[in-house]
Amino acid sequence: MGSNKESYLESLTRDGFVLIPSLLTPSQLETLRAAATDVISFARSGSWPYVRTLPKQFPPWKIEPGANPAADGIWGVQFLMHPSLPHAQTFIKNYFSSAIIDVIKELLQCEDEDLVLELFNLLVRPDHDFELVWHRDDIPATATAEEEVERLKEPAWHAQWNLALFDDESLIVVPGSHTRARTDVERNAAPKEKGIPDEIKVQMKAGDVVFYNNNIFHRGAYNSKVERMTLHGSMGHVEGSNLRARNVLQHGIGEWVGQIDLSGLDEGERKRAEGMRERLVKMGSHTGEYSLEG
Repeated sequence: MGSNKESYLESLTRDGFVLIPSLLTPSQLETLRAAATDVISFARSGSWPYVRTLPKQFPPWKIEPGANPAADGIWGVQFLMHPSLPHAQTFIKNYFSSAIIDVIKELLQCEDEDLVLELFNLLVRPDHDFELVWHRDDIPATATAEEEVERLKEPAWHAQWNLALFDDESLIVVPGSHTRARTDVERNAAPKEKGIPDEIKVQMKAGDVVFYNNNIFHRGAYNSKVERMTLHGSMGHVEGSNLRARNVLQHGIGEWVGQIDLSGLDEGERKRAEGMRERLVKMGSHTGEYSLEG
C-alpha cells in the first residue's frame, strides 16, 4: 500500500468515491457549524434568494420576483462565497484550504496553476422528507448504453465533494457504476427505487468528506427529522476549458465572482485563490454564452 494520498486516488478510480475521515479539526467544525446555523436561519427567513427550493431536484432554482424564496421549504443554500452572505469569509477559508486542495490535486493529478474556482453550496435538512431520483449528474437518463460508455470515457476535469458538519448518510451510490453503462435493472428502476443491487449509503461522521465522481449512479434521501449541514463543493481543472465554465457559470456565479473577498486568506492561499478565479473568468469569457461583465 502506498501513501494515504495514493490510496485516495485508487479508491476513487475503483469505487467512484473516496471517504476521508476527520478532515476538519474540532475547532474548524465548531466554527463552520456556527456559520452554517446562521446562514440556514437567514435563508429560511426568506432573506436569501439563492436557495434550493422544494420539491425541485435540479438547477436552475428560480424564484419569482417579490416571492419568499423559502415559502415552500428549502433543501440547500447556494453561493456560500457570495460577498453579501453572512459568514462568507468562514466558507471561503474552508473552500481554499490546503486540507481540501491537497486532496483535489492528488485526485486530479494536477498543480496549483491547473485549478479553477467553481461552486460552493450548503445542503441542509429539508422542511419535509425529500428524495432525489437515481441519476448521473452529466449524463441524461435517456442516454443509450453506448452513449453512456462513450461519455464515461471522458475525463471528469473536476472534483466534487460533500463535507459533513453533522453525521450524514444521505448519499446513496452504486460503487463502480462510474465505469460502465447502467444494467437493465438500473435502467428500468423506478426513479426513487430502494434496494438497487449493490447500492450503499455513504456513512459520514461529522468532519468527514467524501469526494465522488458525479457520474456514479447515485441519488439522495433527506430526512427532515435529522439535522443536516453538508458543504457541497466542486473545483475544476483548467483543461476542462469552455464546457466546464459553461456548466459552472449557468448557476449565476459570473455576476459576482469578481467580488469574492479573498483578503482573509494567508498570502499563499490568496495567491492560489486569485489564480483560480482568474482562470474561471478567462474560460467564461471565451464561451460566448455567459458574460462576466456588468
